[in-house]
Amino acid sequence: MQPACETPALCPPPRADGAADDADARRRRVDAACDAACAAIAPAWPLDQSVAVNPHWQRTALPVRSVAARLAVLAGIAVYPPRDEMLRWWRAGRIHDADLAKALEHLPAAVEAGWTPQRCVDALREAPAVRPLPLLIDALDDDPRRHARLSWRQAITHQIGQTCAAYFDTCQADWQPARGAGLYRFWFDALHHDHGIGVLMGLPRLHQALTALPPSPELAEAWALQRLGLPEAVWSDYLEAVLLSVQGWASWCAYLGWQARLDERRDTHLRELLAVRLAWGVLLLECKDDDAARPAFATVRAAWGASVQTRQRAEQALLPDAVWQLALEIGYQRELLERLRAPRPPITQTPEVQAAFCIDVRSEPLRRALEAQSPSLQTLGVAGFFGLPAAYTPLGTSATQPQLPALLAPALRIAECMTTAASPQPSEALRDAALQARRRAFAWSARATDASRWPATAFSYVESAGFAYLGALVRWLRPAAQARVNDDHDGLPRRLRPLCRPALLELPLAAKAALAARVLRTMGLQRQPAPLVLLVAHASQSRNNAHAAALECGACGGHSGEVNARALARLLNEPAVRDELVAHGIELPADTVFLAALHNTTTDEVDAFDVDLLPPHARPRWQGLQAALDQAGDQVRRERAARLGLDASLPPQRLLTQLRRRANDGAETRPEWGLAGNAALLIAPRARTRGADLGGRCFLHDYDAAHDADGSLLEALMTAPLIVAHWINWQYHASTCAPQHLGSGNKLLHNVVGGHLGVFEGNGGDLRIGLSRQSLHDGKRWIHEPLRLSVVIEAPQASIDDVLQRHPQLRQLVDHAWLHLLRIDPTGAVWQRQPAAGWVRR
Repeated sequence: MQPACETPALCPPPRADGAADDADARRRRVDAACDAACAAIAPAWPLDQSVAVNPHWQRTALPVRSVAARLAVLAGIAVYPPRDEMLRWWRAGRIHDADLAKALEHLPAAVEAGWTPQRCVDALREAPAVRPLPLLIDALDDDPRRHARLSWRQAITHQIGQTCAAYFDTCQADWQPARGAGLYRFWFDALHHDHGIGVLMGLPRLHQALTALPPSPELAEAWALQRLGLPEAVWSDYLEAVLLSVQGWASWCAYLGWQARLDERRDTHLRELLAVRLAWGVLLLECKDDDAARPAFATVRAAWGASVQTRQRAEQALLPDAVWQLALEIGYQRELLERLRAPRPPITQTPEVQAAFCIDVRSEPLRRALEAQSPSLQTLGVAGFFGLPAAYTPLGTSATQPQLPALLAPALRIAECMTTAASPQPSEALRDAALQARRRAFAWSARATDASRWPATAFSYVESAGFAYLGALVRWLRPAAQARVNDDHDGLPRRLRPLCRPALLELPLAAKAALAARVLRTMGLQRQPAPLVLLVAHASQSRNNAHAAALECGACGGHSGEVNARALARLLNEPAVRDELVAHGIELPADTVFLAALHNTTTDEVDAFDVDLLPPHARPRWQGLQAALDQAGDQVRRERAARLGLDASLPPQRLLTQLRRRANDGAETRPEWGLAGNAALLIAPRARTRGADLGGRCFLHDYDAAHDADGSLLEALMTAPLIVAHWINWQYHASTCAPQHLGSGNKLLHNVVGGHLGVFEGNGGDLRIGLSRQSLHDGKRWIHEPLRLSVVIEAPQASIDDVLQRHPQLRQLVDHAWLHLLRIDPTGAVWQRQPAAGWVRR
């Protein structure tokens, strides 16, 4: 076998200026191309800290249509909704003629290209004329027998997937490999010892070719690019396409890089993964002779040499898709604005109770139902981490978990202390009892795990403990109707769990007061708060669900917001903090009490914490509120029943029991619909939406521009909750439009990788990211409509423009059509910011 590069026709073309290619200069150009490719990959968080993220986040400097064309050409990834779904919505009347006409009006490029309403309708019956550019491994895989084996792309993805799973797994496997030399070297050594991969790929001489493989990632990158001989102008594009072929693992490595940057470190895993995947392609050249390699080289070079023109044609081909995407969104906005413009009865009664809910779309139906119980009940919308950028350490452990949006780094620490109503000071005796109980429980659990996994004891353990699993089997066959249990309390005796209370640590009084003042102003509670203020976090409930954290609070790092709500309530009830708040211009009434609660989004139950700490004067008010919460929960359960296939006419307790059984059923693939259907974010006073049925599709954050003279609060909302909502919105959008690439596939086929890294769909391949099909599709139709987020803000135009001017990336989201920005004034008049025309009246 003769190495392909010995043939001059296959070597890189000489530089046009005839100058010698300086090694250092070339290395810098290779570095720049590799860095550009890596910079295009958005992170994917681990299962236990699930964060919804826009998988196109790193590309938002480009317009959506340009990104759609780019991804279609580089990897065959769809950004716009499928045309057959658009046709279904069109036929069902979901999109009106006027919506389509208005979409064309707002997309002059489509009109200039000759697209008319009828031609757009006709296009829905045809597939987009866009094909991805070939990678070298695809062009080389020309064996006539390739249909009888794995394609080389599949085999390489599988091998890289198994390698990465072994390398990054630090908690699931009992026997851990050596990782000190890095990912590339780990793969290099693994490949030399894998004698089956050549057989799977139909390359019996693969191991002979390994002698050409460079021993370091830097050499591999330079070697591969030199052998490819592509024009330097397309290096970064080709490298990005290479990474997109293993997007799941690339996104995991991007997450490691994201975390490293938060800690001011540098992480090289993504570059090493690129070197691995790139080296594979050129390694296959060593298994081909010149005659076989020449056509592949010609195909790849010709295709990538014309890649700019190919992307331009793709943009034109996707024009009708851009029109239909916009028409679908205009149809939704039409209905939303009708509701927002509807007159609202004035609120004349002073609230007796205020309940601050997370802005999560699942809170909207419960807020509406609760306020319907009494005009003395007022709800507020706030970010679910309640303004506490904290990391949380459960009692007796050294583990920490983030309780804040992924955009932020933890600045506070929350831990658990043991207190009773009789003694508000932490009790060392109770703490010691809780620690000993937890350690004993964990010790027995560890012994059982060891006995069941180590070869010397596994069989005897199964024989001796087999009957103990009968109870678990019964629970699987007939799920219990028990309420949600907090996993943070694992190992604690039931009697001690209510006494285990989260609290902020190591924070001086002045800092506590400053924090409390900022949070109160964000929630609008610095002015005349009600006698009882409920801080309502939310959590989901499910069993045997690898993606359970994806149903938790998007503002709390994939965790329940319980810790934040309880710690904040404790802070705001602290007498010394209240005294210090006076210096910040805030004087809370002496009878105002803050109480933390939790909204179970699977069953719509609301439970309060630390009720035993309530002062006597507040207890009757809480007892009265409980009845209203029960009534509101029952109303929401009936609204949701049909989508879950339940009978909405059941008696209240039976319906609740059915929902609890679903939540505890380990075979239930759809315990709840999560944030499916999310479509809008409203930053406005509650008076704008109070009583309006928004269908559980809107994020609602309270905001009153009259009390934000300098616009600082608006800036905080537009740069934090807005981005979180945008990430959630695009995770659902991408998982629906490109389920094969940006969704995690079928839950029934999932296997968890590395304990928490992610899932395989099956026994290997790429790491699957995004949402499962069961979270988006009910088996007959898509439950989620892939709409870009419509952000509606009730604030002066100058204030909004000022925020956009100071934050270029936020301005790009608007100008490049990643979201819609609308402004509503107190009269109900609406303007929309258009990329070219500025603010246009709707």
